[in-house]
Amino acid sequence: MDVPLNRDPRWLKLHDRDWICPCCGEKHRGVFDIACGKPDFWQGPEENRPNSAVLTSSNLLTEDFCVLNGEHFFVRCVLRLPITGTVDEHFAYGVWATLSKKTFDIYLDVFDAGNAGDLGPWLGRLSNRLPGYPDTLNLKCHVCPQDNRQRPHIELEPTDHPLAIEQQRGIAFDRLLEIYALNGHDMQSALPSA
Repeated sequence: MDVPLNRDPRWLKLHDRDWICPCCGEKHRGVFDIACGKPDFWQGPEENRPNSAVLTSSNLLTEDFCVLNGEHFFVRCVLRLPITGTVDEHFAYGVWATLSKKTFDIYLDVFDAGNAGDLGPWLGRLSNRLPGYPDTLNLKCHVCPQDNRQRPHIELEPTDHPLAIEQQRGIAFDRLLEIYALNGHDMQSALPSA
């Protein structure tokens, strides 16, 4: 018999108080996101130059933007997966997506003002391979800009790819724990049994 999430002792420990991850040693409280530091296509160092450098460089990685050889343009985004059994709780991947040069330039023009929410959605492609899925690199997506300098959300094109299905239907808590383990945060030993 399945235990409702709000009575699952593992969920309660993860969600209701601070805990130390046995893998990374960091203190967490609740669901935490997993971030990709760069698009998979980026081969340079992860030096994260200032965002303003995007105006003068044809090959760079910043906290929010990446330009590769003056030909390929990427923005850092958020891909959210709803957690089933909760009210509006999500796990998120911090990922990168491609944009056309024209769209990239539009986004740059409004980025500092923080009023991009009325723009888009823009066509793009997911630019990271995520562990535990068939290849996710280049999945078609819509990049949905947000206001207040919040990172754009990615909506994957509805397909039979498991990641697209999970974005539409949500993930169970056990799947969330599996995703964490696949990304170096195997916390099963730190959580009580269900």
